[in-house]
Parts: sequence; C-alpha cells; structure tokens
Amino acid sequence: MKNLSNFFYRLSSGWVAIAALLVFVVFSALTLPGQNRIAETYSQGSGSPDTSLFYSGGELFAMAKWYGSAGRAAYIHARWTFDLAFPIVYTCFLVTALSWLLSRVFHESSKWRLLNIVPLAAMLLDLLENSMTTAVMAGFPERVRFAEILASLFTPLKWVAVGGSFLLLMVGWFWLILNSHRQQKSTRKGA
Repeated sequence: MKNLSNFFYRLSSGWVAIAALLVFVVFSALTLPGQNRIAETYSQGSGSPDTSLFYSGGELFAMAKWYGSAGRAAYIHARWTFDLAFPIVYTCFLVTALSWLLSRVFHESSKWRLLNIVPLAAMLLDLLENSMTTAVMAGFPERVRFAEILASLFTPLKWVAVGGSFLLLMVGWFWLILNSHRQQKSTRKGA
C-alpha cells in the first residue's frame, strides 16, 4: 500500500490535480444529467441501486422487475460504459487532489499520508456493486440471491468510501489553511 501511495504522491502535482478536477466536472456535467433521465425513465419511480444508500436484496429484485426488459438491458449497458468510466474519473480526481493536498499537510514519514489511497476503495466498491446489480438484472426473472445480498452491502460501503474521500479533501483543505495561517503568524512574530 505504501508503494502505491508513494506512486500517487510522485504523480500528483497541482496541475495534475487541477486537470483531474476539470475532467471530473466536465464529465459530471455532460453525462450525469442524461444518465439520470434514462434511469428515471426505466425505473418508473422505483429508484436506482446506484443512487440509493440502503436497499434490501428483495428491493433490488423489485427494481429489476419495474425496469422491464428494455430497462434492465439499458441498466446493464450503463453499468459497463458510463458507470465504468465514472468511478475512474472521480477516483483520479480524488487520488491526485488528496495526494497533492496531503503532501503539504503531512511530513513524508507520516502514516496519515496513506489516506490518499482511500478513493481506491470507493472505486473498487463501485465496481463490485456494478457487478452484483448486473447479475441481478441479467438473471431476472430468476433470483440471484448472493448478488442481491452483496449488492445491498457494497452500495452503502461505496457511499461511505466516496463520502469519506470527499470529507478527507475538505479536512485536508482546512488543515492546510490552518497550517498556512499559523506559519504566517509565526513569521510575523519572528520579523
């Protein structure tokens, strides 16, 4: 893990983080509204596992029923096109931004610097969620109970990891600003 973390620190300059942010913002602005409209059309108000925080295996199976045959096919297609790219995009942004930020907050020897790899957990959980929800949709009308159960576990864990990554980013900015303020204050006292 330390080698992977260090690789991201070497890769992540301010410009790389800004470029990743721009890709994240543009990708989100151009694709999310259309994907949400498509999902809403097929879900008939039953919701989507990807945007839910909690659901049971039975609720996921009911969503598969509400989607209908065309909706299930569209859902599976979206999971392995758009929702394959989106976790990569947000993970690139979060990893590079956290790496750049944490390199300014923590000394190189600090174990806290390993926090820059937390977004990888979010991406992995997102892909596992996609795999399990795909199995449920593809298996319909048969129940794929192990996939129903695992999907209902992976989804909240994904949101914890995604939310935790953004929270780390906010805390990191706060810490950087606080350190900068302290340094300015001690510089003024020393002058």
